[in-house]
Amino acid sequence: MSMEFQDGDVIDGVHYHQYDVVIVGAGGAGMRAAIEAAPKARTAVITKLYPTRSHTGAAQGGMAAALANVEEDSWEWHTFDTVKGGDYLVDQDAAEILAKEAIDAVLDLENMGLPFNRTPEGRIDQRRFGGHTRDHGKAPVRRACYAADRTGHMILQTLFQNCVKLGVEFYNEYYALDLVMTKVKGVDRPSAVVAYELATGEIHVFQAKSIVFATGGFGKIYKTTSNAHTLTGDGVGIVWRKGLPLEDMEFFQFHPTGLAGLGILLTEGARGEGAILRNASGERFMERYAPTIKDLAPRDIVSRCMVQEVAEGRGAGPHKDYVLLDCTHLGAEVLETKLPDITEFARTYLGVDPVYEPVPVMPTAHYAMGGIPTNVKAEVLRDNDTIVPGLYAAGECACVSVHGSNRLGTNSLLDINVFGKRAGNNAVEYAESASFVPLPDDPAKGVRELVERLRTSDGSERIGALRKELQDEMDRNAQVFRTDESLARVTETIHSLRERYQNIGIQDRGRRFNTDLLEAIELGFLLDLAEVVVFSARNRKESRGGHMRDDYPDRDDATYMKHTMAYLTGDPHSADAADHITLDWKPVVVTNYQPMERKY
Repeated sequence: MSMEFQDGDVIDGVHYHQYDVVIVGAGGAGMRAAIEAAPKARTAVITKLYPTRSHTGAAQGGMAAALANVEEDSWEWHTFDTVKGGDYLVDQDAAEILAKEAIDAVLDLENMGLPFNRTPEGRIDQRRFGGHTRDHGKAPVRRACYAADRTGHMILQTLFQNCVKLGVEFYNEYYALDLVMTKVKGVDRPSAVVAYELATGEIHVFQAKSIVFATGGFGKIYKTTSNAHTLTGDGVGIVWRKGLPLEDMEFFQFHPTGLAGLGILLTEGARGEGAILRNASGERFMERYAPTIKDLAPRDIVSRCMVQEVAEGRGAGPHKDYVLLDCTHLGAEVLETKLPDITEFARTYLGVDPVYEPVPVMPTAHYAMGGIPTNVKAEVLRDNDTIVPGLYAAGECACVSVHGSNRLGTNSLLDINVFGKRAGNNAVEYAESASFVPLPDDPAKGVRELVERLRTSDGSERIGALRKELQDEMDRNAQVFRTDESLARVTETIHSLRERYQNIGIQDRGRRFNTDLLEAIELGFLLDLAEVVVFSARNRKESRGGHMRDDYPDRDDATYMKHTMAYLTGDPHSADAADHITLDWKPVVVTNYQPMERKY
């Protein structure tokens, strides 16, 4: 039996809507998709935040494109750097698309009104960034297009203004909690998204021909992170609970320069402008590890070197637990004009003025390379090859594998624009010829039961305490360096927290802006995703990119030159993760570049 309704109906207290395209998430990828979809199809964007509060706004340093405005460059060099930077786990067909379409992606933003920094001749200015080189690794290249150190903020504002101009319909502060799947000829097909309206506590069902997930990352599985409080992997978690796979979840990037003890991001653009990492004795230690490009080596390499410096007793500070980012030689003018935000962050949060003294820094959990598997059309995959018709994903929540096992800086703002645009275009193309998939009889049932069960729960466990324990344990045992022993400890903690999660108590019984309820739901997603990260990490017995195993320190191409595909196949409350998570493998697409040793 299928549900019948008219757009705008309210049935048994549930609001029903019908759109050609529904986009979940209003960050860079979601709004870039909306800009393509809205002129051609009735489009809705569902977001649990007001769009300009999305985490894209926290990206600082730049967006890569081989414009060659400042020095010679080419998209082929950019492709090579992306593949090598990702430790050869990058799908090279996707990397080629990323690098080729980067130029138009930047020009699109310029034409939309984005205020890039300019050269004296009036062209878009470009700066150096980690891992970006000329002529296949011979020297650093200026490839990052930037707007001071507020590039993500400017992109977010520009995209939002253009969405408003195009009449995109936003549902702000609507928390998407379920993807409704309907069997059509024996195959599960996406038919709607179910969301909880934070302002009223009411439930909304959005039926759509095409659905795009652009919900960002899940860095809040860690304590020390550059990610906002809201980055809890909701879209990734929803897809996981539907039995669809997640790809390469073991690979999480730790950005080298987070403010020590806080994790607040200081852009790689500082090193692009010439800042230097130093240990306690003032040595520029990256010269020992990456003699060609030094402090501008890829992030996984720099982060490991920083942790190694501290572990070997060369850390700075009273506890010798951080290294120093030295910007003092750049001068006040460069810091105040090209790096104003990070200069203010250091002053505000650490009481350190980068103009006169080096800034304490250590790696901070920053970016998920893994996520919802897609092809280069942004179509979601239900296995290695089979697409889910009408379902798309883009941005950090997706894994088209342009980042492999380590994302190069500036390729994330590029990814959201290139594949956000592709998601929007392909979603519209599908919607133009597709029919609505019928809804089941009560599509809101799962969300209604989840919300009421949590809202009325009166157990003794507190959400904040459970969340803190998860994050502390992930920081201790699943961060830059990992072993099977450390990951086993995290596995035990996650299972314990799952048991305790069944006994949580919600103190706010209301329905309107119930943040207690919101955080309870978010914690459920965080527990799911942390478990997949750790389980995948335990089963990749090598070191590659953002996944460094002390007990398996070498890259093993013979065994692990392949993507991890994780599936939820059993009861997630079973004690052994192997009872409910099944791993498979997916080949890496290699076109031009065979794996070689990464030297910088």
